[in-house]
Amino acid sequence: MIIDFVGAFATGFGLMGVVMLLNRLTGQRLGRWVYPATVALGMVGFTVWSEYTWPTRTVEGSPQMRLASHNQQSVLYRPWTYIWPQITRLIAIDQSQTHIHPAQPGLVMTQVVLIGRWEPIRVAGMVFDCDNNARVDLVEGVELNADGTLEGASWRALEADDAVLNTACAVGEEIRHERGDNT
Repeated sequence: MIIDFVGAFATGFGLMGVVMLLNRLTGQRLGRWVYPATVALGMVGFTVWSEYTWPTRTVEGSPQMRLASHNQQSVLYRPWTYIWPQITRLIAIDQSQTHIHPAQPGLVMTQVVLIGRWEPIRVAGMVFDCDNNARVDLVEGVELNADGTLEGASWRALEADDAVLNTACAVGEEIRHERGDNT
């Protein structure tokens, strides 16, 4: 948050410097009011840019993350969000923490990463059953057996078009192809 604050000030005052230079080169035709207006425009512009590009910058900054889903929000105090909704949360699959047991090719064990704007990152371990469209949270009491099966698991049914399920299964499929499994 402090980086965005500093970035907004730097952008505003940097833009003011450019306008001051242009005003001096053109014979000082602009009034003095243009300087604070330029600072304000630069700061607001940077803030809007930062709010709309954080999802892209976050995902590109973490190449091991595969974006699965996002939530958009429109709010009254930002009327432009009714035209261009703002993304406030991301759900990603951590590809570096995704595993497939050779004996259970339909099960994908992974970490689901929940990223919210101005919120701490949350990570949840899950196993997805790609064949039966279900998932189980890896919580206390769930045990992974040597043969890849789970004990104490409480499976939750998912829709076939669930974005997180489909992303986890796609990552699992890529892992199987990299290993040379054709199952």
